[in-house]
Amino acid sequence: MYTLSSKLKLTAIIFMIVGAIGLVIGFLQAPSNLDDVKEIIAAEGHHGETSNHEEAEANFADAEQGLVNNAHAADSHDAEHLEHKLHQLQNKPWAAVYVAAFFFFMISLGALAFYALQYASQAGWSPVLFRVMEAISAYIVPGGIIMFVLLALSGFHLNHLFVWMDPEVVAHDEIIQNKTAYLNVPFFLIRAAIFLGGWFLFRHFLVKNSRKLDEATDNAYFKKNFKLSAGFLVFFLVSESMMSWDWIMSLDPHWFSTLFGWYVFSSMFVSGITVIALVSIYLKSRGYLPFVNNSHIHDLAKFMFGISIFWTYLWFSQFMLIWYSNIPEEVVYFISRIENYSLPFFGMVALNFLFPLLVLMNSDFKRMNWFVVMTGIVILVGHYLDVFTMIMPATVGESWFIGLPEISAVFFFGGLFTFVIFDALTKAPLLAKRNPYIKESEHFHY
Repeated sequence: MYTLSSKLKLTAIIFMIVGAIGLVIGFLQAPSNLDDVKEIIAAEGHHGETSNHEEAEANFADAEQGLVNNAHAADSHDAEHLEHKLHQLQNKPWAAVYVAAFFFFMISLGALAFYALQYASQAGWSPVLFRVMEAISAYIVPGGIIMFVLLALSGFHLNHLFVWMDPEVVAHDEIIQNKTAYLNVPFFLIRAAIFLGGWFLFRHFLVKNSRKLDEATDNAYFKKNFKLSAGFLVFFLVSESMMSWDWIMSLDPHWFSTLFGWYVFSSMFVSGITVIALVSIYLKSRGYLPFVNNSHIHDLAKFMFGISIFWTYLWFSQFMLIWYSNIPEEVVYFISRIENYSLPFFGMVALNFLFPLLVLMNSDFKRMNWFVVMTGIVILVGHYLDVFTMIMPATVGESWFIGLPEISAVFFFGGLFTFVIFDALTKAPLLAKRNPYIKESEHFHY
């Protein structure tokens, strides 16, 4: 295990270095002023956009003939357009980092929730997978710290990701003004600290008790984890919903959905379960999980299938109700995504629903590891696009494309995620041997 872990950690470090270099280049390439934006627009051949500037120059010529007011109006409109474009392009590398950081963080949080659910339900099939779940949840600490730093940097106005943090915008926006009691930077960061602190503490004590249970002579630590898991799930359901409102939904401060917390939960839950399956299959293929059989993988695949259907139900419910009601303040959320993000928006529905439905509906396919791996990779790509379409339209608008910052961010955070997981796997035996259900789990057959 140590040799395998060392090789994977070295590979992960290489990915992190490549990703970090790409991100630095992406930030350096971001425009710093309006002249840079004009050059980018000209280089991209956006003639329709540059025509505004040409019209402004023509108006300046007319101004010399007495049309000063018209010239100033055209120039003001052009300046506003360029400044808006500047903010979007400056946001692009920040948004790419934010998407990837949240995506991998939500996987670890989803895995932690699934781990706690196994304890709270006293499941007999899953204890042989507990060490894998613990290792994946280990990323919650570095991933959570990175998320808090990104949120704090937004609060210090180093970027324009959260428009409600801009005092000039709030001063002219009555809707945001009515939400300032909740949407203000100090309270926003305090809530984030509470959420992260709670998740860190619960994870710490759950794993600590699990390790102590290995050497214990009774089930006292198992009972402690049962109670901790029940408490964590209550805290998680509340904090996860509020986190999704704060960290994602408030990027579009005029818009809200009462299903949004559940929607984000379903995405992180299925992603976490998928990574548990992928890591388990990989370790089993290398001979490190001989006690994991095809029935365990079959059950993980059932969860992948079931939660994918649950995600689709929530996606359709949220979309259909808002689209049918056609309330301007609400439907604009989907209009912006359909008009400017049609490929990733509808593509992720196919990846997250149609593909798992067609592949994992057959019970025999759930026992074929390569089928589960293939489906898992598609699901993860689909949910990355889901996070992408939740965040990007509010931060970069129509100025999006998957380029160097996006790819580099996935490399960096994917490398860090892999490094943390396989480092954590070396910290304890891969079998939770004293769990009272371990024998049932070892002999589990569906």
